[in-house]
Amino acid sequence: MQAAVYRGPGAVSVEEVPTPEAGPGELLVRVEACGICHTDLKKIEHNLLAPPRIYGHETAGVVVCTGPGVDSFRPGDRVVVFHHVPCLDCFYCRRKLYAQCPTYRKVGVTAGFEPAGGGFAQYVRVMDWIVRRGVEKIPEGVPFDRASLVEPVNTCLKAVVECDPRADELVAILGQGPIGLLFTMLVARSGARIVATDAIASRRKLARECGAEEAWHPAEVDLPAETRRRSEGRGADLVIIAASAPGLAQAAVACSRPGARILLFSQTSEEERIELCGADICKGERTLFGCYSASVDLQKQSAELVFSGELPVERLISHRLPLVKINSAFQMALHPDDQSLKIILKPQRWV
Repeated sequence: MQAAVYRGPGAVSVEEVPTPEAGPGELLVRVEACGICHTDLKKIEHNLLAPPRIYGHETAGVVVCTGPGVDSFRPGDRVVVFHHVPCLDCFYCRRKLYAQCPTYRKVGVTAGFEPAGGGFAQYVRVMDWIVRRGVEKIPEGVPFDRASLVEPVNTCLKAVVECDPRADELVAILGQGPIGLLFTMLVARSGARIVATDAIASRRKLARECGAEEAWHPAEVDLPAETRRRSEGRGADLVIIAASAPGLAQAAVACSRPGARILLFSQTSEEERIELCGADICKGERTLFGCYSASVDLQKQSAELVFSGELPVERLISHRLPLVKINSAFQMALHPDDQSLKIILKPQRWV
């Protein structure tokens, strides 16, 4: 089969590799769509994990083979595959901190080499513990492209549940890329008022259409003044940092009120550093916290939000490209413009 193999810092090549086989309790899934996520781009760009690996974890496809002992799926089933599932029984699982569970941290989907998600390949092997808890069936009529967004929706929904936005609050969402726009869609369901920032005009326009009352270019607005103007002089009640550009944490503190919540969502690389005034957090009684990856508790809810069309996630998809164009797709994701947003790879397409 064809797969995009990570070979070193910034180096990914489309190669012929052996098609994996399903073992006992496992599935072999033909990948029909896999979204490009910035967490994978960071791993590739900064060599965060040793090569060779096949990345890609926003995976939707068709079951082509079931291993011995699998009775909940059969060939032909259309599925979304999560690559992490917790044990539900350890110290962290009992506290619902699933992303810290040792079992959760093991990647359970592979296209070869050290398991790394594998969705940037034509087929993936889904391991037994993922088959038991981390696979959702896609209803007929739901496109694979839309279905591939279930995993990122889950990660954002988990964060929104932890943020707990309320109808009487002002929420500032910094960054309106695919993740920031998902936050805008989800926070809008709470009734909270939303303001957003992004440097790309088409994303600001879409943010307004998805629920933001205003969206600005960050270099062209006095964000603290605007949030205070909309909140009787206080500032935002909640700030969600949905991008990883330098200075966003400082901007979040500056535009928030005393006692506000500030969510770090996109700061996933160990190389990223943040420097803040301690008094802004301590004396200002702000809560600064992080949220990472998906929640098994929200898996079915996130799938239903996508499958039902309640969240218009297909509006985020700007490009659908074959696997052979993966390096062009990466460059488009790393250097977005007015035309690029969510990029989906189609491993079964040749052109």
